[in-house]
Amino acid sequence: MKLSNKLSLLTVTLAIGLPLAASAAESKEKVKPYPLTTCVVSDEKLGADPSMKPYVFVEDGQEIKLCCKSCLKDFKKDKASMMKKIAAAEKKKAK
Repeated sequence: MKLSNKLSLLTVTLAIGLPLAASAAESKEKVKPYPLTTCVVSDEKLGADPSMKPYVFVEDGQEIKLCCKSCLKDFKKDKASMMKKIAAAEKKKAK
């Protein structure tokens, strides 16, 4: 590969990669921590069963912790209600 082609490839890679990396770092900083000690779907205490690791993901800038991945289907079915429960818990915790 010629030097000019290598430089062009490097330039394109950096032009695309750097903004994406900055965006990923920004989004991590804006994630709100999960305010509950229970699964928002099942109300089971998180970590009560050591053999079940909580399923953790981010939804609309909010960290979500479910007791297991199978609760994800129910979370998505009624996402608005679940997010309201989390927001209410966060407000209560802030007081």
